[in-house]
Amino acid sequence: MQGNRYPVRVWDLGVRVFHWSLLVLLTGSWLTGTSEDDWMEVHQWLGISVLTLVLSRVAWGFVGSETARFGHFIRGRRAVVTYLRGVFSFRVEHNRVGHNPAGGWSVLLLLGLLVAQAVTGLFSNDDVLFDGPLSGWAGKGLSDVITGVHYFLFNVLWVAIAVHIVAVLAYLVFKRDNLITPMITGVKSYKEPVVAPRLHSPWWAALILVLIFAVLVWGLGQAT
Repeated sequence: MQGNRYPVRVWDLGVRVFHWSLLVLLTGSWLTGTSEDDWMEVHQWLGISVLTLVLSRVAWGFVGSETARFGHFIRGRRAVVTYLRGVFSFRVEHNRVGHNPAGGWSVLLLLGLLVAQAVTGLFSNDDVLFDGPLSGWAGKGLSDVITGVHYFLFNVLWVAIAVHIVAVLAYLVFKRDNLITPMITGVKSYKEPVVAPRLHSPWWAALILVLIFAVLVWGLGQAT
């Protein structure tokens, strides 16, 4: 206990690395995808890295730490509606460990968009020099359609990310609930005692990441 605060470790290292690595990779994807220079090979590998991260996070959502598991933060419609009704109140919620009901569904939305964005990239082409590793499987016509979807999803994804950032800042300003620092340190302070969640070793998350990356690279190599 620190003064009248109770620090609790709520996020494991794997979740935190996923969160910030994803930000770096998406920024790199945006820069390489919109550059007038030929960065498409780098863009492709950034996309494969994003897909690796997201699939690893999905796996961690089933076998990882308590606060990382989907079963911990995915709630039904009633819980989400009840939460949203009170979200604009100025009452600070100190005892919520992990994602709130609305945040849980936003996590699923972002993961779904990321998977769709990365997978469509594998089938896309730039009509000049670059073809995605699976574009040949789709044929030129379908590949062109998927490329259009890829560009569209990229804009949708950034809108979703912008909404996420605005929500985090709103929590900080209006509800005085700092969600940023815990995602860096893993520790969040509570006004009242809470039960600390069970966190797993980050080495398991690293192992899952390496295995998924190896399978993806091998599979794409076999497909091309």
